[in-house]
Amino acid sequence: MKAPAVSVIGAGIAGLWQAYTLAFRGYAVHLVDRAKNPFGKAASAYAGAMLAPFCERETAPPIVQDLGLRSLDIWRTTFPGVVSNGTLVVAHPGDRSELIRFSRLTEGYQTLDADELAQLEPDLARRFQTGLFYAEEAHVDPAAAAGFLLRAIRRLGARVSFDHDCSEDDDDYIIDCRGMGASQDVATLRGVRGERIVIQNPVISLKRPIRFLHPRSPLYVVPWDMGTYMIGATVIESDEQGPVTLRSALDLLATAYALHPAFGDARIVGIDAGVRPAFPDNVPRILVRGRRIVVNGLYRHGFLLAPALAELVADYLAGGAGLSPLIAEE
Repeated sequence: MKAPAVSVIGAGIAGLWQAYTLAFRGYAVHLVDRAKNPFGKAASAYAGAMLAPFCERETAPPIVQDLGLRSLDIWRTTFPGVVSNGTLVVAHPGDRSELIRFSRLTEGYQTLDADELAQLEPDLARRFQTGLFYAEEAHVDPAAAAGFLLRAIRRLGARVSFDHDCSEDDDDYIIDCRGMGASQDVATLRGVRGERIVIQNPVISLKRPIRFLHPRSPLYVVPWDMGTYMIGATVIESDEQGPVTLRSALDLLATAYALHPAFGDARIVGIDAGVRPAFPDNVPRILVRGRRIVVNGLYRHGFLLAPALAELVADYLAGGAGLSPLIAEE
């Protein structure tokens, strides 16, 4: 029996996971993107790539945590580069109320005193009196994860075409993962701008993402390889694709310096902005329009939710409707 033919449009993190999951299940997959490389025009290119379902519960509904936990399992069984060192959330003593608020909105953490925090992150010793440690969370290097998925997709026999438009005439299904590229076709989709800065500083060594609760501009710092850190990220209600603003850059850098003065000697190696696709409630949707299935609205949860959403689409194609409240047949 001939395998159903599926074109996946868009090679951001959502499209990569859709292509991988469907190819793994035996579909004849063609991954297509107008960009010349993965993440070329995707919001995923600017992601911190934190797999933090518990921390995201601060602002997200329960379904994001539930899907995030499922995605975390999938990441760990699929990608050997997952760094499972947890997440540390801190605030200066004067902002302790922010830490209390965060703890009341989330679960899955251990409260640390100053000595325990210093043992966990020695370079933050004596800077914070307490913190919240989410031991089950993780993070990935976004470029390494994208490269791994792309190689795995090709090994599974899927076709991959960059700098290419999709021809849909012969496909059994089309999975549309274009993000903001689909804004003309998805009426309620909006853009949420995010800006980040990438720095290098071999002097300071952090082992896990740090979320710094600052009342004016909270941020996270994600450690990558070779003393490289990603500092992010703004959340601005705008679909503007332009460069990072001076105000945002100053806020990010000043807050990073407040986290640790050693960041003041860091070299800035990247400063850029992207636009996240989001629905009004910031929860993703799987919209079924005949043989075309739109997967969109991942907001700031692309890496966290993409594997679980791919699983939902594959299960839908195998068994029909009723599998998730996120799936809507239009």
